[in-house]
Amino acid sequence: MINFDFFPSRRLAWYTAKLFLTRGLAVMFSLSLVLMMLNLLSESGKILAVPGNDNADVWHYVALRLPQIVSFAFPFSFLLGTLIVFVTLNQNSEIIAMKAAGMSAHQLIAPLILTSLLLAGVSFAFNEGVVTKASRELSAWEGNDYRPVPPDKAVVSNVWITAGDDMVRSRLVIGRGAATQLDRVTIYERRANAVTRIIDAEHAVQDAGAWQLQRVRVYDGAMNFVRRVPTLRALDGVDPGRFTLAKVDPEAKSFFALRRSLAELQAAGRQTDEVETGLWHKVSEPLSTLLMPLLAAVAAFGLARSGKVLVRAALGMGLGFTYFVADNFSLAMGNVGAYPPLLAAWAPFLLFLLIGETVLVRSEE
Repeated sequence: MINFDFFPSRRLAWYTAKLFLTRGLAVMFSLSLVLMMLNLLSESGKILAVPGNDNADVWHYVALRLPQIVSFAFPFSFLLGTLIVFVTLNQNSEIIAMKAAGMSAHQLIAPLILTSLLLAGVSFAFNEGVVTKASRELSAWEGNDYRPVPPDKAVVSNVWITAGDDMVRSRLVIGRGAATQLDRVTIYERRANAVTRIIDAEHAVQDAGAWQLQRVRVYDGAMNFVRRVPTLRALDGVDPGRFTLAKVDPEAKSFFALRRSLAELQAAGRQTDEVETGLWHKVSEPLSTLLMPLLAAVAAFGLARSGKVLVRAALGMGLGFTYFVADNFSLAMGNVGAYPPLLAAWAPFLLFLLIGETVLVRSEE
């Protein structure tokens, strides 16, 4: 007789949920450690090459990069953890015993779905409270070539804008509004699509509707001559908001801070597709953990003695990784405006939710 309770056995529900949680966390720890070591091999040399940096700065880099890696590995880890759980239960004939007791496929994965929902909440809180702060600080530090960065929350790195025909690059934009300052500014003055003059300045502050450049180096292309001046007035009519709104990184802002930036961009009449897509993706990305038990459930069913357990596990892994590919593709399409932001953020989740449910129903039949 089939048991129609959502959790037909508290003991079995706790048993499967505990297996799912412990295996997923173990995979996440191992995967994050490997990815961190590989990343450190490529970046530690750049950090130590900066005069004044030492091993403490390398460990500071680890503290900032590791939350990003953990956030990236989170859904992958629980996909692999689910596959480990289901393959083990299948090989030990525990799945057969559960189904013989009247449990359906949905009842088997219900504890995992509930655990995934809790994990999605933890992932969202971790991204909002830890990852965004680490991403903001690391982005500014990387943009400044691992040189010391002012301890200011409103720091944006590597910003490009246009001023008429000219191109302007600021390695660091510090502050907002009237307090905005620029560090390591380069102005490419152009005439007839050709660069005629390059102005490099160590620092720039606002000066009555323009910017006063400090410690300036000017290269004149026509005369092939370089001169240095202590100060130079430039960029007349360029508002500081041009710099602060030129680069809004959804990964470096919390959900509510990103909503405020979106409102500012809309008020300024700027393009908002990338920011709006990133805003919705902040919600859909943690919820992807919900899909992992559903997509990996194909490994749970079928007789172990049939010799197709590994094939089923590979199919579950393929479904999971296809979701991540589709999600990144949809996100890229939303960033360039090819997809509406809401569709770009949620379409892969809803599509693979239907695919996973279809596979589960077919497996149950």
